[in-house]
Amino acid sequence: ALGYILGPNRPDAAKNSPYECGFEAFEDARMKFDVRYYLVAILFILFDLEIAFLFPWAVSLQEVGVTGFVAVVIFLAVLVVGFAYEWKKGALDWE
Repeated sequence: ALGYILGPNRPDAAKNSPYECGFEAFEDARMKFDVRYYLVAILFILFDLEIAFLFPWAVSLQEVGVTGFVAVVIFLAVLVVGFAYEWKKGALDWE
């Protein structure tokens, strides 16, 4: 806290310029984002979690047998159907 109080504070044009994500450094806190950012984030989390469910199966592949294999094939089929649905609805298009 002492460094914040006693440290130099010299804002200039370079410090206040837009940085790599393209947004201004000091804007209104209620700046509106395009809904596609949220959609991409939700889809990423959804498919990332689904892939995370495959790791325990891959580790115990020898013990699960044919029943476990069939369950994972059904799970992957549901993933493919969900992905195809998102693609058909245009959720993956950025236009």
